[in-house]
Amino acid sequence: MRKWVSDRLKRRKKKTEEKPESAEAPLQPAYFEEAAPEASSPEASRPAAVSQVSQPEAAEHAEAPAPAERPQFSRSTGNAPVRGKRRRGRSNRGRSQSRNAVPREAVAQNSSEPAAELEAAKTVSAMPRPPKGVVVLAIGLPGSGKSSWFKRHNITPLSSDMLRALLFDDPTEQRFQDLIFSNLRSMLKARLIAHRPMNYVDTTNLTPHDRHSWIKLAKDFGFEVQAVFFEVPLEVCLERNQKRERVVPEEIMRRFAEKLKPPSFEEGFSKITVVRVKQKEASAS
Repeated sequence: MRKWVSDRLKRRKKKTEEKPESAEAPLQPAYFEEAAPEASSPEASRPAAVSQVSQPEAAEHAEAPAPAERPQFSRSTGNAPVRGKRRRGRSNRGRSQSRNAVPREAVAQNSSEPAAELEAAKTVSAMPRPPKGVVVLAIGLPGSGKSSWFKRHNITPLSSDMLRALLFDDPTEQRFQDLIFSNLRSMLKARLIAHRPMNYVDTTNLTPHDRHSWIKLAKDFGFEVQAVFFEVPLEVCLERNQKRERVVPEEIMRRFAEKLKPPSFEEGFSKITVVRVKQKEASAS
């Protein structure tokens, strides 16, 4: 067994030490532009990438390889693989740009068109849009003649007294004020959504704070807001109040008169109409 193993090892050593005389060179591509040099010549050992011809001369005399050709490999030559680089001529550099080139005048004209359209859109957006309708707020003390003025002009407004009569069967009910005015705003909003042209609100609207919610609601829907201010003295309102079916206590009337603020255009009104009593009625009172 030992003899057999030692003979085996000797055979392996002999195989590795022996070098075949006719060993083939590794596969290496030949320079496809020039003829393959002989193996015995000293120039064959030089790399094919180094060329003695200068670049301008090589560009003039060398023929460009066909695009379908591949680099050739030779077993006999020792040339290194070299990829042929196509050199684009200077005359062809601007051809693709010149074909698709657009005149400068056309570019300037096209660039000015979007700017003109943008300016036109700005001017259109800057122009005020016409209102979809009008919301008229009545402003005045109880007994100042608001309801009579609406009846005289054949107008049915949205009023808190009407809602009290509908919801509680009593126009003198004064407890659920928040419920009354929230429903009144919902009714006005429904009319604005339906694009009703004229909308009237019959409430006291004594202060700018009370009027702000109505003005904002109307402006949000694109409606114009107007005011009808009933400028009536407190004594006349107290006298009329005694003749009404629903009598407001005098203390509350005087408290309302202290809170009353005339409307102004700074609040957002586009028109303010002032209604005053006749001179005969004022002098008689």
